[in-house]
Amino acid sequence: MAGHSHFANIMHKKGRNDAQRGKAFSKISRLIMAAVRLGGPKPEDNPRLALAIDKARAANMPKDTIKRAIDRASGAAGGGDYIELTYEGYGPNGVAMLVETLTDNRNRTNTDVNTILNKNGGSMGATGSVAWMFERKGEIEISAEQTNEEQLFEVAVEAGADDVTLLDEGGDEARFLVTCDVASFQAVKKALEDAGLTLGRAEFAMIPGNTVQADEKTARQIMRLQGLLEDNDDVQTVTTNLDVSPEIAAKLASS
Repeated sequence: MAGHSHFANIMHKKGRNDAQRGKAFSKISRLIMAAVRLGGPKPEDNPRLALAIDKARAANMPKDTIKRAIDRASGAAGGGDYIELTYEGYGPNGVAMLVETLTDNRNRTNTDVNTILNKNGGSMGATGSVAWMFERKGEIEISAEQTNEEQLFEVAVEAGADDVTLLDEGGDEARFLVTCDVASFQAVKKALEDAGLTLGRAEFAMIPGNTVQADEKTARQIMRLQGLLEDNDDVQTVTTNLDVSPEIAAKLASS
């Protein structure tokens, strides 16, 4: 599949583990609040909020925590306004990086992202310097034990999906990745749910049109830098155009 990356797969797995440990709750709360501010508190009328709630449930966020975030953004318990900012930059060896943030303090976030990049072999880029390399797509993961590739492909593509890829084949976390255009995302998601499938990660992601291969040293540097950025409270997602061989991916996944 164009844009699929062994490195991105590793980072998504790391992100799931972080979510399971509760590290993602504050960020998802911000996502919910921003969605409510933009489109109202009813998920049936606000696709962005529905997606944020799905992400919260996937991270095992308690219902009360979700409700509090919606109430805060609705004005029932106060809450600040958040703005979306996307930073373009480079990691070690010129690897392209997109950093998507949700913040209530632009100056703080500018300083934090710039500092993290500069202290770890990266640098900020000008607007438009790397964004052209990426395209926003819908991504939905489904555990492989629920279905087979042929059946899933038929349901997904008929609903408008672009492709179905098997990840971590033969492992305990074997799963299918369904990709689609943003406009088709809700239709594909509904078709999969109507087919009786339980969905895992279901969200929009920036996918590189082309990836660059890196050695183990560079991959570890980028992994560390991406981790530092993602640890920042204002940062929602970090995407790179880095990829690695299956052999290096196995080393990274086991460390």
